[in-house]
Amino acid sequence: MLDPVTSLAQVLEELGSTLLDVVCGDAESVRDVGGVVIHDPLDEPELPGNALVLGVGLHESAEIARVVTQLGERGAAALVVRAPVVPDEELLAAARESGVAVLAFARGASWTHLTGMLRTLTSEGGLDDDAFALGRIRSGDLFAVANAVAALLDAPVTIEDRNSRLLAFSSRQEEADPSRVRTILGRQVPRHYTQILEERGVFQALYRSGRPVFVAALPESGELPRAAIAVRAGDEILGTIWVVVPEALNEERSEVLFEASKLVAMHMVWQRADEDRERRLRAELLSTALESAPGSLEAVRRLGLKDEPAVVLALTVIAPAAAHPLPAQLATERKRLADAFSMHLSAVHPRAAAALIGDVAYGILPQTGQDAEERATLIATEFLARVGSRLRPLVGVGQLALDASALARSRTGAERALRVLRAGAPAGRQVARLDDVHVEALLLELADLVPRGDLPSGTIARVAAYDTEHQTSLVETLRAWLDAFGDVAVASSAMYVHPNTFRYRLRRAAEVGRLDLTDPGARLSAMLQLRLMSIRSAPDG
Repeated sequence: MLDPVTSLAQVLEELGSTLLDVVCGDAESVRDVGGVVIHDPLDEPELPGNALVLGVGLHESAEIARVVTQLGERGAAALVVRAPVVPDEELLAAARESGVAVLAFARGASWTHLTGMLRTLTSEGGLDDDAFALGRIRSGDLFAVANAVAALLDAPVTIEDRNSRLLAFSSRQEEADPSRVRTILGRQVPRHYTQILEERGVFQALYRSGRPVFVAALPESGELPRAAIAVRAGDEILGTIWVVVPEALNEERSEVLFEASKLVAMHMVWQRADEDRERRLRAELLSTALESAPGSLEAVRRLGLKDEPAVVLALTVIAPAAAHPLPAQLATERKRLADAFSMHLSAVHPRAAAALIGDVAYGILPQTGQDAEERATLIATEFLARVGSRLRPLVGVGQLALDASALARSRTGAERALRVLRAGAPAGRQVARLDDVHVEALLLELADLVPRGDLPSGTIARVAAYDTEHQTSLVETLRAWLDAFGDVAVASSAMYVHPNTFRYRLRRAAEVGRLDLTDPGARLSAMLQLRLMSIRSAPDG
């Protein structure tokens, strides 16, 4: 099994000068990149050893020098900032003394895409890499495949999916044209170029032919000619390979590209299978870790976590009353949100772990301090504010677990809070800690204990029967009075009736139900029954 790309020099070689350039510092000395972390001056993230830090928002040379010095004290390997960066004496000295290299990230490119590529190249995540190997190329490592094809054809190569999204690219992209550069920066082929290809029937020709297709140059916009071939798995089109060439390929080079398309197809199929396999493995490990049973510590370790304080979060999605999604659509949305949730938690903390287990995505978020649950709630709220969904995502936040042995208790708390949210109480909320909804959770659990036929009973049953027979609202009158702690003015206002009318209805309810309103036990019994009846009548989320 080949080790993943971990040295900074190898990362720079894979991404090339199109995306990253060394500004100052010794990039060759970093042999083991420990992870990718986003710099946050307001809430400094925990750094793994030899971290590659993304300095989003850093511009001034003095500010960059100060951050470089701080990162050196924390054992970071390199800092990536947006180009252009002109190093002055202060920055050069900071990089030299701290041992932290400074890299410039090309303007116009997405930080999100860079983060994804860097994490792919450094194989960050903490799971055992059991991927198959083919020769010296790891299963799913399309960047290595692209470089291998580029070496055979002596030309820059890209691999794209069916929607012209960039999956991988080789080195030497600086030899290509403006459209190729924009494709690398944006991880998507420019729309104007795909429109031209569609109008010229290039995609139709690619999908009909099993051999490479030559695409002529576009002198008016500066695009160079290309050779392209569809990547197939049986009858399914997985994507395409594009090679910038000066002329149509001869028979020998066409055969090389044809054989390469088979290799790329295997890697794309493996990559898809590996993604599903990794999801299953991560879900199994997370489930074991959350059980706090024998084997939990080993599962925690394999997830890349430590035996440290953490908060468990539980995410699910329900359909609003007006929506009627198919079960498959609901499952797809849960999977999409679970992936986004995992990425969001990883951005917050490098050792966070999340996975979809059944219809709930659980996350373990390392946190410390008395306000750990509040911070976890804020992180969940920020996630829901950023993620778009046609359905209604909900997040329950458990209690702080001081170590791995307490994760089961935190998971139970998160599930109890999530159940309250699914039941619609409190109305409108999408995130809740167990402490915030503890009473509602207890009432739901009490409702589980009461047999269906036992509600209502006694006093409330008599009042409810009277309402049904005489078309009155004595139950609602009694409910309003109890909710208002006996304040007739508040209760009558809630019912939109005159206080005298309300008093008459309340007396009538007491007479019909034979209820002593001065008896605390009778009031508690009536209040509990009414609350449990509301829970039973609420729609199931």
